[in-house]
Amino acid sequence: MPKTLTTQYDTAEHLRTPEEMAAYLEACMEEAHGDAAFVAKALGNITRAKGMSQVARDAGLSRESLYKALSGERNPSFDTILKVIGALGLKLHAEPALKR
Repeated sequence: MPKTLTTQYDTAEHLRTPEEMAAYLEACMEEAHGDAAFVAKALGNITRAKGMSQVARDAGLSRESLYKALSGERNPSFDTILKVIGALGLKLHAEPALKR
């Protein structure tokens, strides 16, 4: 039986349009359940799809600090999150939480 060849899945390769990026971020925020590092990792995937160097320049951050902040291993400051979201051309919005 021949061996199956697999490759690692990279979310960034599948985020092509601003609409796809926004939908992905929205879904990740819903699934995060308060995990800021999870949301940061999602922003990292979107940032890689758009181009890390360009987003870093647009956000006024170094590329290295952006990689670290969006690695999913730490909780970046809200200021950093807002800069990245703005540089990505996305917006945050709020809505009432569903009562259970």
